[in-house]
Amino acid sequence: MSWAGRTAVEIADAVRAGEATAEQVVADHLAAISARDDAVGAFRTVLAESAMADAKALGHRPDLPLAGVPVAVKDNVAVAGQTATNGTRAASPEPAQEDHPVVARLRAAGAIVLGLTKCPELCLYAIGDTRNPWDAKRTAGGSSGGSAAAVAAGMVPLALGNDGLGSLRIPGAACGVIALKPGHGLLEPPPHDWFAMSENGPLTTTVNDTVLALTVMTGTPILPEAEDLRIAVAPNPLPPGFSVDAEFQEAARAAGATLREAGHTVVDHGRRFPMSLGWSTIAAWYSCAATDAHDLDERSLEPRTRSMARVGRFLQRIHRDGSRRRDQWRAYGADQWFGDIDVLITPTIARLPPSADGWESRGMARNAYADITFAPLTGAWNMAGWPAMTIPFGRHSSGLPIGVQLIAPPDGEGLLLSLAGYLERARPWARHAPTF
Repeated sequence: MSWAGRTAVEIADAVRAGEATAEQVVADHLAAISARDDAVGAFRTVLAESAMADAKALGHRPDLPLAGVPVAVKDNVAVAGQTATNGTRAASPEPAQEDHPVVARLRAAGAIVLGLTKCPELCLYAIGDTRNPWDAKRTAGGSSGGSAAAVAAGMVPLALGNDGLGSLRIPGAACGVIALKPGHGLLEPPPHDWFAMSENGPLTTTVNDTVLALTVMTGTPILPEAEDLRIAVAPNPLPPGFSVDAEFQEAARAAGATLREAGHTVVDHGRRFPMSLGWSTIAAWYSCAATDAHDLDERSLEPRTRSMARVGRFLQRIHRDGSRRRDQWRAYGADQWFGDIDVLITPTIARLPPSADGWESRGMARNAYADITFAPLTGAWNMAGWPAMTIPFGRHSSGLPIGVQLIAPPDGEGLLLSLAGYLERARPWARHAPTF
């Protein structure tokens, strides 16, 4: 029996009980990566030698919550001794001197880092070249697409990614896995924190694994607890002119109906995002490109990134970088728009994942249009700094998984996890893509 494909909870329980060794678990997952990643392209680098050494050094530790659990880390988060490229050739080749605090907590809990996962350049794009395990012609999404694909293909049970304008939830929905963006301040952010919009978070296949991972990452127990909530469903909260796949909208409604059966009050949320929020989110995105590209050799950047950075610098010069609207939305706008509800349900993405091919060679305008029409439903909650997550909920007629998004006000991670756990029990999902 291979341990690849088992949950983090199952693996940790077995290693703690002496029913499996960390070396055996790691060897099985390295074999899965060797067999599967050529078709997916999730990993930039696999740390086979150091992972086996770490597994051997772990020994039998019955006190470790993630004992022997293989993890993958997105290639913009520091892992000691490794270079984090942030998806660009322009990155410094200097290896990190120490682990990022979140990586350090994972290791201290017994997790074994198997490798670094791919992301598009500077994590700017919702469409990456990592292939979707459900359909290899399509993108796994971005920017944490490598991490999401590695989990969906059963190469690791747990991956670390981050989310600046949806970069966990978008690939999570595309690949049919759970991804949670914590609220601002719960975890130390990635090095490029995108004006406090970007948050580190876990990708897993079960709610129990997400609870365990988030508890370890924060160092604080996260208690899923939700009773008698007022929940709103917004199948398409986008401004007029933007569309959401009809099957994605129906999945959001079905999730609401399932929670109504659990005794919660479920209502329609007829409001749409203000157009000014959309434009400000786009301006903030371009400003992030300018800031992250500032100290890099522009000649080494992709043409689309150079163009984005130039536009971002212009927006910064004329004080139209989205910061004013972001501050208003975070201070009171999101709360006013949310109204008297506890949790909001929406689709996570607006349309099926597009092709994985060739986006790095296409111009800025084509990339921007593709990203905005594919994934316009997530950025508002980075602008607000609120917790949000995606869970698989049903299957599209294309055969791909559907993701629904759950959003709560600050400190609402426990509410989201509780509702996600109920939906998982009511409508269990395939934990991995069928071919894996």
